[in-house]
Amino acid sequence: MFNFLKANPQKKLTKEYDLLLEKAMQAQRNGDIRLYAELTAEAEVIKAQLEEMATLLTK
Repeated sequence: MFNFLKANPQKKLTKEYDLLLEKAMQAQRNGDIRLYAELTAEAEVIKAQLEEMATLLTK
C-alpha cells in the first residue's frame, strides 16, 4: 500500500557509486594514485552489487 514511502536501495547504491568515482577522479588528479586505486576498488564492489540487484529484478 505504501510502497512509495520505502527507500530504494538501488538508487542509494547508485548515488554512492557515483560519489566514489568522483572522489577517485579527484584523488587521481591530485596525484594520490593509492587512494584512487582504493576508491575505484570500492566502487567496483558497489557496481557488482548493483548488477546483482538488476539481475534479481529482471527474473
